[in-house]
Amino acid sequence: MGDSSKGKRPLVADKRYAKPASRKSKRATGSKKSAKTSSRWFGRKPKRQAPRRRGGILGFFSAVARWIMRFVWTTFVVTTIVVLLMVALIVGYHYTSLPDVNALLDGRARGSVTMLDRNGEVFAWRGDQFGGVVTADSVSPHLKNAVVATEDRRFYRHFGLSPRGIASAIRINLSEGRGPLQGHGGSTITQQTAKLLCLGEPYDKSSGMTEAEYEADCRRTSLRRKMKEAVYAMAMELKYSKDEILSIYLNRAYMGGGAYGAEAAAQRYFGKPAAAVDAAEGAMLAGLLTAPSTLAPTNNLDRSQNRAAVVIRLMEEQGYLTAQQAQQARDNPAVLSEAAEAQAGGYFADWLMSSGPEFFTRNTTEDVIISSTLDPRLQKAAEEGLKWIFDNKVREGSEAQAAIVVMSADGAVRAMVGGRKTKVSGAFNRATQALRQTGSAFKPFIYAAALDLGYSPLDTVEDAPFCMDIPGSGRWCPENYNRKYAGVVSLEYALQESLNIPAVKVSESVGRDLVRQVASDFGIQSDLSDTPAMALGTSEVTLLDMTGAYAGILNGGSSVTPYGLVELRLQGETEPLMGTGGGIGERVIQEDAALQLIWMMEKVVAQGTGGRAQFEGRELAGKTGTTQAARDAWFVGFSADYVAGVWMGYDDNTPLTGVTGAGLPAEIWREVMVRVHEGVPPKPLPMLPPQGGGSVRDGGAVADSGGASGGGGGAVQGLIEGLLNDILGRGGGGGGSGNQVPRGEER
Repeated sequence: MGDSSKGKRPLVADKRYAKPASRKSKRATGSKKSAKTSSRWFGRKPKRQAPRRRGGILGFFSAVARWIMRFVWTTFVVTTIVVLLMVALIVGYHYTSLPDVNALLDGRARGSVTMLDRNGEVFAWRGDQFGGVVTADSVSPHLKNAVVATEDRRFYRHFGLSPRGIASAIRINLSEGRGPLQGHGGSTITQQTAKLLCLGEPYDKSSGMTEAEYEADCRRTSLRRKMKEAVYAMAMELKYSKDEILSIYLNRAYMGGGAYGAEAAAQRYFGKPAAAVDAAEGAMLAGLLTAPSTLAPTNNLDRSQNRAAVVIRLMEEQGYLTAQQAQQARDNPAVLSEAAEAQAGGYFADWLMSSGPEFFTRNTTEDVIISSTLDPRLQKAAEEGLKWIFDNKVREGSEAQAAIVVMSADGAVRAMVGGRKTKVSGAFNRATQALRQTGSAFKPFIYAAALDLGYSPLDTVEDAPFCMDIPGSGRWCPENYNRKYAGVVSLEYALQESLNIPAVKVSESVGRDLVRQVASDFGIQSDLSDTPAMALGTSEVTLLDMTGAYAGILNGGSSVTPYGLVELRLQGETEPLMGTGGGIGERVIQEDAALQLIWMMEKVVAQGTGGRAQFEGRELAGKTGTTQAARDAWFVGFSADYVAGVWMGYDDNTPLTGVTGAGLPAEIWREVMVRVHEGVPPKPLPMLPPQGGGSVRDGGAVADSGGASGGGGGAVQGLIEGLLNDILGRGGGGGGSGNQVPRGEER
């Protein structure tokens, strides 16, 4: 049995397993492997078999989808290429049209006016102030860094646009409920500069737009405008260097207070060049760029300092300031220079601009320098004196106003206050623009006319009930303030006590036409009424004209034209284009008449209604004035050095309560003049006391009172007596009711 199994085949199915590959097949396989290896060796990839396309309806829709995707992608690529080519062409066009950088640094449409006081120091600016060209390298590094840190921290890294900044601005605007382009703009410094240049489109007068409308149009934030702005910004990036773009921006940006550019702003606010500002000052200037008018330190210093603190923090965060430098800047915030604190010169600067030629002041296209008569010490004295009275002697909440003018005897205006709010610009100036009745402050011109004709201050007239028949008006009976009568009084006493009836009698005696002529020649420019009431100051006059007329009395009887402009020249020029437009003019009354009038007016202050104006034992002269129902109260007077006028009242003509010219106006005058005369040695007034006695001028006859009259006699005296007799013959005695007029002054 054992041997029989050896000869049998094993029980294995022959076809259960695949046959081993033959040599031929092995060679074929080897050749395929070697082909793959060789193809990899020579960098050729083996061909892939195309995927089998799906048939049927699914295959159809799949093919359509693939075709649409290819079409969209092709369209997108082609459109992008076309847009890029168009942008490149537009950028190239703007690139070729951009001028040299130096031509873009001063972009003002108007010129500027710089005003200097009598000491040659700047006290005010008007127009579009431009301090001069600066560059990114010439300004203080603190200012340059503050601008970059605040306006565009990636300025030196982008190509004119900041996609990140734009996206952030849109997100903030949408989150705050505004449109995507309303509010934050995400503009780079380059884009802001492009906007300042109005995208290279100059102002065209024939466009029908005003210059202001044109500038507003330049700053629109529509999508179309933004796109044009972006293209123009890229052209600028190609044309100019980063520092050149920043230089244009630093020269053209408006920084409030009429200042265009960093240099003008530094001079305007700090009185120093832009190259010298420190970190705190640079931060304040950079902070103005967001809202120059609102944040200007001349409008609100605290608000401007708070904004500067934010800029300092940004500078510290971006590495422009160390922690120590930033803290020092916060501890010592920027403050205004003395000139900036004057708030652009106030009323005086406004008057100076209005009194000069329009083409060199309000509408100048040149940079103009005006030297003026302003004395800053006296201006401060006027403002402080007015404030002291209203703080201490006027009830809180009163809306009463006051105005002050201080000038030299030649008409040079040294100080001007046009209202209680002194830190203003462009406000209504009650010293130069308000026409108000003068009341008894007009009386010196009546006596000036009389003295010039030969009257003496010692001549007498009867203060008694008096009436006149005025054609077309009926019977008119003036009264004194206290409705009492002093009897026979001298002209000096009548002025001292501001008696109405003697003033009317003297005015009618010398002739209203002569009184009007004398007042007009002294500088009272208004149309003086041709009625007997003119003697009581019923005509309207400005405070400036009234003060100038009193200056004519002080200088010996010559007319005076008040002036503030001494010299006008163009910036950079040494020869003036024009000189002083005022000063002493022709003689109005004889000198001895003027000196006697000063003597009479000195008695007003020393013994009469102007007693509250006295101070320091100085010789002072002046006159009070109060109009009907106390709607206006005046005190105008002078020392040997200065003339000052004060008016007080309401803008709407509401009567003053308990105020006459002898009261608060005289006290304001005193407070102002006390400060004006600090350090000024006392000088005697140029006055001439009358010689001898006077004549009694009343009752139809003239009786000698004990000597020759001060200046008259002979034919002139007879003429005056005849005129007086005619007047008194009409007047008679009774008081009558008649029309009521101002009744003089209280002590």
